[in-house]
Amino acid sequence: MTALRPLRATETGTLRLHDIAAQAAVSEATVSRVLNGKPGVASGTRQKVLAALDVLGYERPKRLRRRSAGLIGLVIPELTNPIFPAFAQVIEQVLAGYGYTPVLCTQMPGGATEDELVEQLEERGVNGIVFLSGLHADATADALRYARLAERKVPFVLINGFNEHINAPFVSPDDRSAARMAVRHLVDLGHERIGLAIGPTRFVPSRRKAEGFVAALHSFLGTPGDEAGRLIQRTLFSVEGGHAAAGALLDQGCTGIVCGSDPMALGVIRAVRERGLDVPRDVSVIGFDDSPLIPFTDPPLTTVRQPVQAMATAAVGALLEEIGGTPVQRTEYVFQPELVVRGSTAQVARSQARA
Repeated sequence: MTALRPLRATETGTLRLHDIAAQAAVSEATVSRVLNGKPGVASGTRQKVLAALDVLGYERPKRLRRRSAGLIGLVIPELTNPIFPAFAQVIEQVLAGYGYTPVLCTQMPGGATEDELVEQLEERGVNGIVFLSGLHADATADALRYARLAERKVPFVLINGFNEHINAPFVSPDDRSAARMAVRHLVDLGHERIGLAIGPTRFVPSRRKAEGFVAALHSFLGTPGDEAGRLIQRTLFSVEGGHAAAGALLDQGCTGIVCGSDPMALGVIRAVRERGLDVPRDVSVIGFDDSPLIPFTDPPLTTVRQPVQAMATAAVGALLEEIGGTPVQRTEYVFQPELVVRGSTAQVARSQARA
């Protein structure tokens, strides 16, 4: 990484000033004032220049480095599902804007448990903790761990997975609505045999999506609840899980498959192709999350987008209010997802509709 010395504008070089100014969309004179610590620059503009330094790979001059306002723990599942790093990145960006330093804790099979990670964070003196898709989302897990955390005066906020036995602010997407809009899209395309590949029932987001799916099939197609239940395959939130679920759903004649995650949808597409079928000509597939690289899959994946930016910002805002001594309402803040239509869904073939 190239160090950028701010003592005199001439030391940075005309080319560097030009590059930084272009990246920040400000004048070279403004860049020079920021680098040399001179007054007269709005805080928002100063932040844009600092962000440009980071993006271009320059080391910030010592005089421009802020002291951390404190540490915030971020406990997330494994990083193989791209949606978790996406959340982590936005949370870290928002925290940085308030001067806080995030401490990322990732759960891995065979690694430290959530309780062990929380203990380590408390030992480091964190000001608060953000939990993403943690044990709070597992209906079979003991919710008392969060009550004990509150008793120790550690502020925390929970993303994805509501538990009425936990007294804390929650931030979630509307999972039932997500399933409903996915089913409606397939029904509008003429699909009448639609399946759902989802995670285990004990996870709150999985249960809610399944409820939305069953209700949508009944609403749009008149499918009885017991029959709709047979069109749900509960599996792992992974490519392999989607692949396994697809086999059973294809055997039931499904021409449209809704998935609980984008990796699951990629597994479904793989299974469809292994049978000599085509997506979307023979089978339409819908994912969930809209992870960063999903638009570049083959075909580009139709998916239900989680409002990551809004959810992460709200979660951090609630946590910082708690840290500042302003209690936040202990309830669930629900955010509306968005259906993003791409190339993995299409009108059902007439021969399939007749069948």
